[in-house]
Amino acid sequence: MQSKKYYLTTTLPYVNAAPHIGFALEIVQADTVARYKVLSGHDVFFNFGTDEHGKKIYDKAVELKIYPKKYCDEYAAKFDQLKKALNLSYNNFIRTTDPHHIEAAQEFWRRCNANGDIYKKNYKTKYCVGCELGKTDSELENNHCPLHPNMELDIIEEENYFFRFSKYQNKLLELYEDNAKFVIPDYRLKEIKEFVKNGLQDFSVSRLKNKMPWGIDVPDDPSHVMYVWFDALVNYISAIGWPKDIETFHSWWPVTQFAGKDNLRQQCAIWQAMLLSAGLPNSKQIFIHGFISVGGQKISKSLGNVIDPYELVSKYGTDPIRYYLLKEIPSYSDGDYSERRFKEVYNADLANGLGNLVARVARLASKVTLEELPIITFEKVAPAKYREALDEFRFSDALGIIWDMIKAADQLIDEKEPWKLQGDSLKAFLSEIVPDIREIAMLLQPFIPDTSDKILTQFSQTNIQSEKPLFPRII
Repeated sequence: MQSKKYYLTTTLPYVNAAPHIGFALEIVQADTVARYKVLSGHDVFFNFGTDEHGKKIYDKAVELKIYPKKYCDEYAAKFDQLKKALNLSYNNFIRTTDPHHIEAAQEFWRRCNANGDIYKKNYKTKYCVGCELGKTDSELENNHCPLHPNMELDIIEEENYFFRFSKYQNKLLELYEDNAKFVIPDYRLKEIKEFVKNGLQDFSVSRLKNKMPWGIDVPDDPSHVMYVWFDALVNYISAIGWPKDIETFHSWWPVTQFAGKDNLRQQCAIWQAMLLSAGLPNSKQIFIHGFISVGGQKISKSLGNVIDPYELVSKYGTDPIRYYLLKEIPSYSDGDYSERRFKEVYNADLANGLGNLVARVARLASKVTLEELPIITFEKVAPAKYREALDEFRFSDALGIIWDMIKAADQLIDEKEPWKLQGDSLKAFLSEIVPDIREIAMLLQPFIPDTSDKILTQFSQTNIQSEKPLFPRII
């Protein structure tokens, strides 16, 4: 039987700075779902990559006096190295400077243009380079973008190509009404509905090349380059073969997207309208996650308060960082990172919780030889509530179910006092508790895969050995 296909993608981070923990959250969440889907029998296409055009990147390259592509090459490599640092399972890394993506973006433009949705006009706008978006006065605070308060707005006044966003108000509202789970969480769906109901403004989709040359050429008009959002969003379809390999494209599409709340408008409205214009099906689902703050202040490259995920991994290891992000940062709202809280969670949950349980049972099991252990599968052991939580991207809730199992196993040990048992009595107890440990390890596969593999390997033997602690306490 052919396996079910599941396509998911993160947003593509800009390469105007090194990766930070805020984006690590998105990619780890997506990786957890990708691993869960593989364990559930799906054939998974997991897309990640880098967004490499636009004024932010051009300005940075000019500042450093290097060609933009060379600058992008350096930073794209830094993002791709997250695969090893965070133990990610993505199987596609796309760059918006890839030749096949450039061809796809230009064909997408042609289709929108053929549908009558691209036209030229003169305009003037206040432009936030941080967002790569034009801003209305009502969106500003003290004449600054609230998301990038330390950046001055650019005033753009020129003739550009525009996209007829306003044409798609009713079709977008129909899309949202027909798909109650199109955007998760539901309050973000209500938010985008309100945005669209209030009326849509056509937006610029090009820049004059003599002012900002770093972009994909507009078809049949080399004096303009494409607006970065128009180009970048096309990666979701160019990654799976569009437009040259339509069979592959349709075998994977539609996509489940992961995005931060500052991408709500672009991912849930602009991109969906563009797909309709090009005559393509809409995305499947969009999960909008929250942000990580530090001391209550949002992490932002422009504010200079970023936390380097590579440094955290070097200090504490990959699985503890993955665990903290998935357990401690709420799926649907913002959360906070502090080293103090990280250590509390690590010691309580990993060292004293999971690690201590595994060590206790391994010490007992090392005293006897067990019967051959049966093979276990994820399909058989994953409970319905755990699956439901992951299907709805409620990572902490799914982990809570596993930690309830850990507490129950600890309670069983305390009640039965197996350290007082020997021989067949000890074997009988272990035949009850060892399967529990293996189930816990199996359910941890999507979250902390290295730790899961170690436990499954350790507890698949008839002669279980007592190993070094999985998670030594930290001070």
